[in-house]
Amino acid sequence: MAEHMKAWQLPAPGRIEEKLKLIENIPRPNADLKKGEILVRVVSAALNPADYKMTDMGLMSRAAIKFPKSPGMDVSGTIVDIAQDSTDGKVGDNILGRVDPVSSSGALSQYVVLPRDAYAVVPKNVDLDHAAGIPTAGATEYQSIKPYVKAGSRVFINGGSGGTGTFGIQIAKALGCHVTTSCSTAKIELVKRLGADTIIDYRVDDVVSTLKAEGQVYDLVVDNIGDSPKDFFSKTPGFLKPEGHFIAIGGSVSMATAKNMMKGLMLPSLLGGTPRKFVPIVTKNIHEDYEQLATWLADGTVSTVIDSTFEFEQAVEAYKHLKMGSTAGKIIVHVSPRA
Repeated sequence: MAEHMKAWQLPAPGRIEEKLKLIENIPRPNADLKKGEILVRVVSAALNPADYKMTDMGLMSRAAIKFPKSPGMDVSGTIVDIAQDSTDGKVGDNILGRVDPVSSSGALSQYVVLPRDAYAVVPKNVDLDHAAGIPTAGATEYQSIKPYVKAGSRVFINGGSGGTGTFGIQIAKALGCHVTTSCSTAKIELVKRLGADTIIDYRVDDVVSTLKAEGQVYDLVVDNIGDSPKDFFSKTPGFLKPEGHFIAIGGSVSMATAKNMMKGLMLPSLLGGTPRKFVPIVTKNIHEDYEQLATWLADGTVSTVIDSTFEFEQAVEAYKHLKMGSTAGKIIVHVSPRA
C-alpha cells in the first residue's frame, strides 16, 4: 500500500473555493490503529454546508480546527485495515462513516481512519454514493426526531428538500409519524415521493399562517433552515403543542435572529418569551445510529437523494455548487475508483 496519498487541503482559514488545494503526496494515515479503529480507502464523499462554514470563520476557525485541514465529513469506502480485537467489520467490508469535523483529516482524502462510533458496515449491494450521502444528514435528522416522537406523532419539517430535510421526511415516516414539510414549487414532487403527507409551498402560501390554521397539533418541529420564516421559533405556540419540541439544526442564523431566539428562550411568556422547548442539535457519532441508518438504506426504507456528482479533481467546483444553495439532496465527490 502506498505510503502517500492525494488529499484536498486548506492551509489556513478562508473561503473554501479560494483556499482549497489538491496535494499529491500527503502521508497516508498511520496504520498503527487503536482498538475499534479502521483504515478506510475512501470511494465517495458527500459535502455539507458545515464543511465551508467552519473554515470561513477566520480566527475562530483556528481555535476550533487543526490546519492544514482536509474538508469533508461524510465518507463511504472499503476497510483496508482494522485494529486487533475489533468485531464490527473486517478487511474488504464496505462502510459508511463520518470524520470528526474538527480533526485535520477529512472526507476529501484517499484514506481516513475512523473510530468505532463513527462508522457502520453496509452490504455490498448498497451503492457507495448513496452510502456517502447519509452519515451527517441522516444522523442529524435521526437524532433530531427519534427521541421526541412515537408512532402517530405529527412532525413539521421546515425545509424538506435539502440534504438534511430529505432524510428527515423518510426517517419520520419510518418511525410512524405524520409529516408536514415546506419546500418550493419545484420540489413538491420530490418531497411527495419521499413520503410527505402534507406539503406547504412557501412560494405560494405563508408557512406560519398555514400551520396556525391547523391549531396546536404538532408534537415536533425540525427546523433545517434557520432564518426563514423570520423569527420562526417565537411563532411556534400557534401550532406546536405545549409539550412539543423545536429542534434547531442549521441555516445561516443572523445576529438579529439569534437575539430574538435568545429573547424567546430567556424571558417568561408574559414578557415576550416563547413557552416551548428549544433544542439545538449538535450531531454526534453514535455507532448504533449509523447501524440503523445502514439497515434502512440497505432495505430501501431510506434512500439518498443525489443532487449531483463530481470527480475528485472537481472538488472546488463541487463546493461552489453547494454554496449556490437550493440543492435538491446531496452533492457527491468521487474520491477513488470502486474496487
